[in-house]
Amino acid sequence: MILSENKGYILLGIIALLSAWLVNLTTPIFFNSTPLMEHSPDYFGTAYIKWEMNEQGTLKNKLLADKILHYSDDGTTHTVSPLMFFYNNKTPPWVIKSETSILSADGKDLFLNGQVIISRAKASGIIPLTINTQMLKVNPGSSYAETQEWAELISSSNKTTGNGMKMTYIEPVHVQLLANVKGSYDSK
Repeated sequence: MILSENKGYILLGIIALLSAWLVNLTTPIFFNSTPLMEHSPDYFGTAYIKWEMNEQGTLKNKLLADKILHYSDDGTTHTVSPLMFFYNNKTPPWVIKSETSILSADGKDLFLNGQVIISRAKASGIIPLTINTQMLKVNPGSSYAETQEWAELISSSNKTTGNGMKMTYIEPVHVQLLANVKGSYDSK
C-alpha cells in the first residue's frame, strides 16, 4: 500500500538518478575554449597618433607610429616605426625616431630598438643637433635618455662620436659621451 501511494515519488527519484548518471557520462562542451597564446596582443592599432598635454593645456609630447600592440601578460606596449616629439615652450621640439619601441607596463621606461635618430631644429639662439645611435632607453617623465651603444653627435659642421651616452633633453640640455670620444670641429 505504501508502495502504490509513493509510486510517483519513486519514479521521479529513479529519473533523477538516471539523469545525474547521464550528466556524469557526457563531457561539457565549452565555446571559446581556445587558450590564449602566451604573449599575444590583446589590442592593436595602425596609423597610431597620441597627444599628451601638460598642466597648462599645451602640447607636451606626441607619438606617431605605423603600428601599436599591447600585451596583457606583461603590460608592455610595442610600436613599429615610432616618431616622438617632446615639446617645451622655448625651443623647437626634440624629435626621436627609431625602428621599434617597447614601453614598460608602468610607462616609466621606453626602449627604442634598432637605429635611433634624435634631432632638434635650428631656432633663434639654438644650434641644430642630430644624434645617431641605437638601443636607446628613454625615461619620458624625467626627460632623460641613455645608451651603451655607439653615438654620433652632429651640430652644424662639427661631429663628435663615442661609446655610451647620457642625455637630458630639457633645459638645460646636457649630453655626455662616456668612452672613446673623438671629434672633428670646424674652426671659423
